Formats: sequence, structure tokens, C-alpha cells
Amino acid sequence: MKLQNQWHGYNLSAIPKTTESPAILSSEALFEMAFTFHQQGHLMKAEAHYREILLLQPNHFDALQLLATIVVQRKKSAEAVTLFDQVLTIDPHHSSSHNNRGLALKELMRYQEALQSYDMAIAVKPDYAEAYANRGVVLSDLKKYEESLASSDKALAIKPDYAEAYYNRGNALKELMRYEEALLSYERALAFKSGFAEAYFACGNVLAELKKYDVALLNYDKALAFRTNYAEAYYNRGNALKELKRYEEAVLSYDKAIVLKADYAEAYSNRGTVLEELTRYEEALLSYEKALAIKPDYAEAYSNRGNVLQELTRYEEALQSYDKALECLSEYAEAHWNQSLCYLVTGDFDKGFNKYEWRWKIKSTYFDKIRDFNAPLWLGNEVVEGKTILLHSEQGLGDTLQFCRYARLVADLGAKVILEVDKPLLNLLANVDGVFRIVSKGDPLPAYDFHCPLLSLPLAFTTKLETLPSLPQYLVANSDRLSYWKNRLGVEGFKIGISWQGSTGKVDKGRSFPLRQFKLISTIPGVRLVSLQKNHGTEQLQSMPYGMQVEILGDSFDAGSNAFMDSAAVIKNLDLVITSDTAIAHLSGALGCPTWVALKHHPDWRWLLDRSDSPWYPSMRLFRQKKTHDWDRLFNDVYEELISIVNRHFS
Repeated sequence: MKLQNQWHGYNLSAIPKTTESPAILSSEALFEMAFTFHQQGHLMKAEAHYREILLLQPNHFDALQLLATIVVQRKKSAEAVTLFDQVLTIDPHHSSSHNNRGLALKELMRYQEALQSYDMAIAVKPDYAEAYANRGVVLSDLKKYEESLASSDKALAIKPDYAEAYYNRGNALKELMRYEEALLSYERALAFKSGFAEAYFACGNVLAELKKYDVALLNYDKALAFRTNYAEAYYNRGNALKELKRYEEAVLSYDKAIVLKADYAEAYSNRGTVLEELTRYEEALLSYEKALAIKPDYAEAYSNRGNVLQELTRYEEALQSYDKALECLSEYAEAHWNQSLCYLVTGDFDKGFNKYEWRWKIKSTYFDKIRDFNAPLWLGNEVVEGKTILLHSEQGLGDTLQFCRYARLVADLGAKVILEVDKPLLNLLANVDGVFRIVSKGDPLPAYDFHCPLLSLPLAFTTKLETLPSLPQYLVANSDRLSYWKNRLGVEGFKIGISWQGSTGKVDKGRSFPLRQFKLISTIPGVRLVSLQKNHGTEQLQSMPYGMQVEILGDSFDAGSNAFMDSAAVIKNLDLVITSDTAIAHLSGALGCPTWVALKHHPDWRWLLDRSDSPWYPSMRLFRQKKTHDWDRLFNDVYEELISIVNRHFS
């Protein structure tokens, strides 16, 4: 939210007192009273007296110009313009009235006329620093940032200690994304005006753009030290705390913004997103609804509301909320994509995969940036027989493992398939059925006629639940690694591979569970737990519950060129894999191995709802939370199922 800039006003003590004939002495007496009230800040009393004077003497110059300044201060901008027109009819060379007329016109968003007023002020008074500064602000409003910068520079050439001009200059530099220069300009403003809260606030905003959230937070705090009722500073402070994952503090900061500004829809909405991060879904829902009560056309709040309704497994209401978002903003990519996930998880693949294509229009680090391809996108419409098509990975490794199965379907259309994947999967997927050539992402690509992202292939093949390519096994483990790990693991016991945490980030929210959940399973006689975990989460192996044992496969496991090759070979030598929703689940399922996946209450779309099997992986069993966070009950169910299986294994 833009702050009101500091404008040049009248110096009341410098206004000359009018001395005229005794015939108008009564109006001058009134003027003395009005002027005194004005100096003391009693604007309503001063205004009343100025108006009384003008009834007696309509062209009383001082009363007209001072009344006009009060009217500007009271945001009655249209009347202010009329009054300044009267002033300038009397004295067309009154520079401050031209300047202040520009202020009123700016408030009315009549920007071109405001510029003309500032230009008139400068024509009358070439060294009018304030008019140059105000002119720069209007040019910024018109998005003419280079011209705005030049106007602020002219103000500073006249008045080198002009803090407000440095501030306005910083604003233009920020819009030009010249962030370091903007910071220097704000710092100059603060050097000349030490308690300049708006400049501290602006510094914070630039630092947030630079993702220096810790330092941004310090600047918001300084702004609030000088202006305790600064709602926008509390709001942006909350945003910085959110980025720092200090969610509880962020909620408190949004709360303070709302106390100061009860109709602060954006604060309510962002408060909802933070409460969602804290999995306080019911509170988040209330926060979004308050935002929407204030701002009924708030597309982002409707979309976020839809997300939290999904977390609460209220899917029909979520779809309706996305519809409302799209009524407000039809091209809102995030709402289309969020709605696609809701359609997919409820099994409506036709609508879901169509809307899933909106992902490319989302500004997110989760999706690959739109790349320049030397061939058109293929979504199933063109004949590809005799053509070469590039299928390329996107999103996570698990997605690649799941959707590389479509390569066979593309090849069956008569196409030559090139598969581009992330380097860790290169060796594992080298022999995927239907692939002519595999390349690592980032390496030079051979010539091709079409391209298609892997997660667009279900759309290209109009995939429905009844027609999805469900394969018992479509990946194979390397025979040498199989033999190696068979010898390493041995044949003793009932061997269970375990994985409990995916990569950190928003996508993993709620999917992972603590290693200690395997404690009960570890007590089953004959069970051996083998860690398939790499990187994130392995630190939990150092603090397991007393008596719990997990076999660790060593630093060389899945290292270097053996990335995922070792995991595949180990999994094929196990009796069962139990995992959270990670790439390990997809790997084990694609290998056709018995796999149990522990799912959060609102699962990722591919696992659908209310079923214990997966149409994507015939060898997979799904265990679902009955309510959010309730891993204990889920693992009790796993334990009960497992006891009978282990007993049969040893019988």
C-alpha cells in the first residue's frame, strides 16, 4: 500500500496580514480569529470563520487560500480545486496555490491536470523544490518512473536536505527495481529526517523484495517506534515474519494491523494463510471470511478459502469458493490450478487435468520456469507417427517416477520418444519401456518435432479413472546392484524399508511424520526396519526412542551414479516398504513391490479419496489419517495389519 507523501503546505506565520479600509474591518477581525485558530490546529473553527469572511467579502485573498488548504487537508478535494481556481483568478502568479491545486487534483486522480498545476507553479517560481517533488510523485502514479526520478533530482538540486524528495526518489527507484539505489535514497531521507517512519517502512519493503527479511523486520520495527499506529507497517511486518516461518509472531502482527484498521481485508487474508501454515484450519477459514466480508471481490481470499476448505475435506464448498474467485478474476491462474487439484482428488480427471495446465501461468518456484522449446507443445491433438517427441520432467522426482509410464503409450502412437529427467533418475530410468533416448536435464537436446511435460500426458491421453495406465511393474532394478544388496541384507527376518520425510518445503506440508511412529512396529518379533531415508530427516536416527532399532545402509547408499539405483535394488530385496508420501512410494510402486503409504487427512490428489488401494500402483496399500495430525491411530492400524502378515511369513 502506498503511503501518502509529504507535501509542501503553507507557512502560516509567513502569510501577510491584509490591512484595508475601515469599511471591511469586521471581516479582518474575523480573519484574525480564524488565523489564530488555524495556527493552533483548530481547523473546523478556522474553516467556519473563513467561510463567514467570504460571505462578507467573496474575494478576500487570504481567506480563500487558507480555506482551500484546510479543505485539502480534510480530503474535500473537488471543492479545494474550485477554491484554488478563485485564488488564481485573483492572482495568477501565486505559486503555492498552483502547487496546492496540484495536490487536490492528485487526490482526485486527475493526474495530467495536476502536472499542469505543478508546471505552472515552477514557471512562476523556478526554484520551487516542493513543486518539483510533488510533480515527481504524480509521475510515479502515472508509472513514468524515469521522469519521476528526474523531477525528484531537480527538487534536490534546489534543496539538498529535502528528506521527502529523497523518499519519493526512492519510491521511483523501487518501481524501477533498482533496489540498492532505492535503499541509499531512503537512507539519505533518514539522514535529514531522523524520525521519518515512512522511509523506514519503505526500506523494509525494498529489503523484503531482496528477500532480506530479517533486516526488513528491523526497519518495520523502527517505523513503528516512530509511528505506533502504522497499520501498514504491522501488516508488512507480518509478511516478513511469515517468510521467516515465524508464524505465531506473524499472526500477532496481523492482529495489531487489524486493531488499527478494522477494514484491513489484506491483513485478514494473509493472517489466514499463516494460520493455515500452523494447520489451524478453522481459524484460517474465519479469517478469510472476514476478509471477504470487507472486500467481496477479493479473488485471492476466495482461492485461499478454497485451499483451507480442501484441508478440511469440504471439497464441494472448496470448488464453489474457487468459482467465486474466478468470477472476480477470470484469468486467476492460482485459482484455476487449485481448483484442478480439487477436481483431481475427487476423481474428476476430465476437468482436473484440463485445469492443471494453468500451472504454467503461476508465479511459483515449485514449477519449472516456462522454457523455450524449438518445437510445439503436444497435448494429443497432432499425429506423431514418425515424429520425435521430447517428454520432459517437471516438479518432483516422484512425479517423474509416476508419469514416465506414459512413454510407452506415446511410443505406441508411432513416435520416437526422448525422455529428459533430473540427473538423479538418469540411470534408473534408462530402460523405461518406450523410450528411445534418455537425457539429463540441462544437457544438450537432440532434435525433436514436439514436446510435452510429463504431467500433461494424462490430458493428452484423456485419462480417466477407468483408463489410466495401471501397470503391475514398469521399472526394473539393476541386476548387479540387486545381487550386491541381496548379500548385504541377507535373508533373515521380515525386512521393512521405511521412509518418513520428504524434501522440506510447502509441498511437503503435513505429509511427513516422525521416525518414532515406527516404534510400535519395531517391537513385532522378527521385523527388521531398514532406512531408505536420504538427506532430510536422517538426523532423527540419532534420537530414536529407547529400544528402537533401524538398520542404516551407509554413506555410499544411493551415492553418485548409484542414485536411486541402490534404493530400487534394496526395495526389491525387502518384504515390504512403509513410507510417507514421497518419491520412495512411487519408486516402490513402480517396481511392483508391496508398498504401504501413510497419507495425511487431506491427501495429495493422486491418492484420491476413501480407498485403500491405488489405481496407479496395483501393489500399493493406502493408510489414511482419520483426522488431521492423527498419525498415532494410523500407525496403530498399520501395526494391527502387519502382525498377521508377519506371523504368516514365519509360519
